[in-house]
Amino acid sequence: MRILIIDDEARIAARIERFVRELLGSSLTSLARCDSIELGIEHIRRYGIDLLFLDLNLNGQDGFDVLKSVVAESFHTIVVSAYTDKAITAFEYGVLDFIGKPFAIERVKQALDRVSLKSATLQSPLKFLAVKTRGQIRLIPVEDVLFVKGAGVYAELHLHNGSKALHDKTLEKLAQLLPDSFDRIHKSYLADSRYFAGIHIQSGGRYTLQLTNGQQLPIGRSRYEQLKQYFH
Repeated sequence: MRILIIDDEARIAARIERFVRELLGSSLTSLARCDSIELGIEHIRRYGIDLLFLDLNLNGQDGFDVLKSVVAESFHTIVVSAYTDKAITAFEYGVLDFIGKPFAIERVKQALDRVSLKSATLQSPLKFLAVKTRGQIRLIPVEDVLFVKGAGVYAELHLHNGSKALHDKTLEKLAQLLPDSFDRIHKSYLADSRYFAGIHIQSGGRYTLQLTNGQQLPIGRSRYEQLKQYFH
């Protein structure tokens, strides 16, 4: 795992680094610290990362301006901030976790566990997905997403109005963030269960899921029995 810490408080950054090194051990590929947004973004562009620890107040810069940008990236973001009243807003923008200052090693461990395991106890539901379009960031309400299709290292958002948007996170990473109503129906598809209409048996032992708009999506063989429960 490649980790970056962006925090202008050297003492806090060192504390995060010490805890992360102790918790991850040999699974840690690299860990870097930056004290400004500019240096952090430069590091991300040059080396790439898997996880970002981000402070919300960096030398007077508003972390939410950065957050709107970085949550569209392929890595997960964990906010570390004394402004705990901003936690709900941070979750709405798609961070994986929010650690309030001060913190202990147990809290950092909990956050790292969420990187590899979807938690059922996220403090606030995700409301927006940040998508880059021609160098600009736009926020798509999660309510507008009907299903998500994996597209290699990206994910293709299919919206209720019939349009599509490409997200920089993989299907697996989005599965960790999206509300529980989104179910993994196939290795390449996540769909909102609120719009499941029925299951069709196709030739060759294949199954498809029909959505309320009439669209049909493939169902993985291992998911068929579980998906049937929605219609009982």
